[in-house]
Amino acid sequence: MNSAILVAAGQGARMGGGVDKLFLSVAGRPLVAHTWQRFNDAPCIDEIVLVVRKGRAPAFAKLAAEFKFQKPFRLVAGGTERQDSVWNGLDALSAAAEIVVVQDAARPCTTDELIAATVKAAGEIGAAVAAQPVTDTIKESADGRFVERTLDRSRLWSVQTPQTFRVKVIRRALEEARRRKLILTDDTAACELIGQPVRLISSVAPNPKVTVPGDVPFVVSLLQHSGAGSCA
Repeated sequence: MNSAILVAAGQGARMGGGVDKLFLSVAGRPLVAHTWQRFNDAPCIDEIVLVVRKGRAPAFAKLAAEFKFQKPFRLVAGGTERQDSVWNGLDALSAAAEIVVVQDAARPCTTDELIAATVKAAGEIGAAVAAQPVTDTIKESADGRFVERTLDRSRLWSVQTPQTFRVKVIRRALEEARRRKLILTDDTAACELIGQPVRLISSVAPNPKVTVPGDVPFVVSLLQHSGAGSCA
C-alpha cells in the first residue's frame, strides 16, 4: 500500500496578516483543496493522512465533504516541529503501508507523474525527493551583509516535495533525529543521518510552494493553465 501524508500543521507566518494560507481562495477553491485533490486523484496513492493544527480538523472534514474526496483519509494533530508532525502522520498510517509520500499541503501543482516517479524510486532504493538543479549563482555569507564565497552550483539542487520513503526507512531516520535531539526542516535530511541514499527526481514541471503573498499569482496561473481552477 502507498500512503500520503499532507503536512498542513504549519503557522504560515511568512504570509503575514494572520492569514491561514491553506484556506486562502486560490483559483476558485482553498489552496489546500488543490493539493488534496492531486493526491485524491493520483492513481498510485491508496490513502491520505492530513496532519493539521489543533482545532482545525472540522474545517478539513468540511473540505472533504464539499469537494467529495473519495480516497480514504485521516486527520491527525500536528507536532511542535515539522518532523514531529510527520512522525504523527506516520503513526496514523494503515498497518499495510509500505511506501509513504510526504507532501507540503501548500504545494498544489505537483503532477501525478512526479508523485509516481518518487514512489517508484523509493520502492527501489528506500528514499526519493523531487528536486531541481540550481541555476542561479549561489553566494555564501556568514553575516548576511558580505559575500564570503561562491558555491559550485553544478553540485547544488533545490529540494521540494514530494519526499517519498519506505515507511521503515523514514521511521528509522526520524528516530535517529529524535535521539540526537536535532530539528530538521527537511525529511530527507534525516535519511542522511543513517546513511540512507536518496534518489533525486528532477521536477520538470513547475512545482512551487506558497510561502509569501508574492507566490500566489504564479500558483494561480499554473492552476488555471492546468484546468485545476475550473471548479468554483
